[in-house]
Amino acid sequence: MTHTLHLTVQHPHSGIAIATIVGDVDVHTASTLRSGALEIIQQGHPRLALDLTQVGFCDSAGLSAIIGIWHAAQEAGGSLSLVAVPDRLMRMLSMTGVDSLLPVHAATADAVAALTDSPPASANR
Repeated sequence: MTHTLHLTVQHPHSGIAIATIVGDVDVHTASTLRSGALEIIQQGHPRLALDLTQVGFCDSAGLSAIIGIWHAAQEAGGSLSLVAVPDRLMRMLSMTGVDSLLPVHAATADAVAALTDSPPASANR
């Protein structure tokens, strides 16, 4: 396990961000993920997808961070999607029912297509 986490962000369309996470998401790094994602949302990208392709491990602290990010995205009129979810995290999402709240995509292109097709929540009001 590593105690470092890196986020790389792409903005394929206005208001949409893809954050690629590199490293383990655990008690040591969950706050880094949360603060990085919240910064992305606050910068005007409330429709966010977290690409977990390069995440080797995610524990309950990581799950808690993801739920917090989902709440922040919702409050900003956006949404959160997950890409390439590791098996252990997928089991946690399923056991907790969070998988019914967060769209899960196999590839970033799928997430971008879904986020592009769904306007921000504030546009629906």
